[in-house]
This record gives sequence, C-alpha cells and structure tokens, in this order.
Amino acid sequence: RAGAAFEYLLVQKTGTQKNVGLIQLNRPQALNALCEGLMAELRRALEAMEADPAVGAIVLTGSQKAFAAGADIKEMQNKTFQECYNSGFLAGWDKVSTVRKPIIAAVNGYALGGGCELAMMCDIIYAGEKAQFGQPEILLGTIPGAGGTQRLTRAVGKSLAMEMVLTGDRISA
Repeated sequence: RAGAAFEYLLVQKTGTQKNVGLIQLNRPQALNALCEGLMAELRRALEAMEADPAVGAIVLTGSQKAFAAGADIKEMQNKTFQECYNSGFLAGWDKVSTVRKPIIAAVNGYALGGGCELAMMCDIIYAGEKAQFGQPEILLGTIPGAGGTQRLTRAVGKSLAMEMVLTGDRISA
C-alpha cells in the first residue's frame, strides 16, 4: 500500500478510475503542523504523483479539525535567523506550486500560517463550512515566510490581506 511509506501522510489513488491522487496530512496530535519531515514526505508524494501517468489531478487535504495549523513552531523556536538562512529553511516548501498537474486543496478546519500558504499554493481551494484561514505570524513577532504575503494579496486583495497579516485575524470560507 502506498500510504505505508509515509509517517506523516496518507497517500492513495482514488476515484472510479483511480486517477485522482489523494494526499492527506496526518499529524492529528499537532493539528497537522508542517514539520520538516512532513514537508519532505509531501515533496516525495507530489513527485511520485506527478510522474505517474495514471494520475490526472491531486487532492491535498487534512482533517475535519485542521487542514494544517501552520509551521511546526516547536521545531522552529530555537533556530536563529542565521541558522534558518544558511540551512535553506523553508527550501522546497513551494513544491506544490510547481507541480504541473492540477492540485485541489480541500480545506476544513484551520488553515493557518504555513497551512494557509500551503492551501494558496494549490490551483483550487474548496473550503468547507468550518474552514478558517489566517496568517497569525504577527502574533509571534514575525511575518509569513513562504510567499504568504504575495499569494494572500492576489487571493483576497490588498486591504483584506493587510488586515489579516497585520492583525492575525482569521477569515472563514
């Protein structure tokens, strides 16, 4: 089974013709926080689906409670700016935006910080009734680091993007 090769993801082909790649973030205890291991697995799963001629589209989802509650703060908290800069921290996070096959984000629950950025990298976002989008990094004294300020502005306009980034407020679907 394809999902057995991953610690942080559930991966399968679905649909009547098994031509839809389904990737589910699976770190429920951390609200699908985007740790380095999860992001490495996501890149690997996306590369495999992109190379598979049977897959026509990819759906990226989380759980009912959280699509992804952001970057794994516990993993980041002790890193200095220099460590992040020199190690290429966040390198490869944009893999979702470079896949040539259409990627649909199916979002329910929290899509915050890096989770919101991950959803915005997808080609289409389907948001459930409980979806909550936000860039709360300002509440930690930082700003979105994986292209969130640019993508959010294109998605919701300058005024709402500025409000969300500068206040940490969330919006619903």
